[in-house]
Amino acid sequence: MRTRASLTADLRALGVEKAMTLLVHASLRSVGRVSGGVGAVLGALRDALGAEGTVVVPTFTEGNSLTSRAYLHLTRGLTPHQLVAYRENMEPFSAASTPSHGMGRLAEEVRVTPGAVRSTHPQSSFAALGARAARITSGHDQDCLLGERSPLGRMYEDGAHVLLLGAGFETCSAFHLAEYRQYLPRRRRYDCRISTDAGPRWTHFVDVDLDDSDFGELGHWLETRAPGASDALTRGRIGAADSRLFPLRWAVDAADSWMAVCRRTRRNLPAEPGRA
Repeated sequence: MRTRASLTADLRALGVEKAMTLLVHASLRSVGRVSGGVGAVLGALRDALGAEGTVVVPTFTEGNSLTSRAYLHLTRGLTPHQLVAYRENMEPFSAASTPSHGMGRLAEEVRVTPGAVRSTHPQSSFAALGARAARITSGHDQDCLLGERSPLGRMYEDGAHVLLLGAGFETCSAFHLAEYRQYLPRRRRYDCRISTDAGPRWTHFVDVDLDDSDFGELGHWLETRAPGASDALTRGRIGAADSRLFPLRWAVDAADSWMAVCRRTRRNLPAEPGRA
């Protein structure tokens, strides 16, 4: 059985260093049995990062929307009357209390740990623990789910790293930042329900039409053919989990270049002026 100490050793062997800011996507099932459970996994991360480090996790709540995949799945087959009733009873988002949706046990463990700070976006919030938590999660603009004015933008500026702890590239939220840097990205309207001092209300905004359908393909290219991959990306095991560690800025810059060619070719869109 794995322990907090053995996982800390695995993290350090992979390349996790003290004072890093680490964006973590985790599949704890892949890690195997751990004495102390999810709390020990988070403890190992904090031990490896030290007092000056910061652990960040996505705490997304896509069910709080009229257009998300989660909402469409939950409302499939409802009559118009049932749909109205469902919408009227949807829980509004509260950064202080709303659980994340589909982000895994580690994300929830970070969110509820005393001292954690969470950004306030009603659909794409992040929670963080550590020295840079407040800076990373502050000022998450509503019309910027995962762009420059989100925690991803601040982590890019701060030189953060990404840890895929038993998780695949399909989950890598950092790639979304590259979508915002594309030439004339597709945009759409988002609707979501939020909690206010006056009670629940609906709000809407227009932002980039996010698409993670090709992140697995992008990740394979990033790992095998992207410039600098052999130096930037390390792979090893955390417990039993096949894991990857790499700089967020390198991954976003590489994804930006990949999308500018592959996505635009696939969608038959004109090339960005000035893009080599």
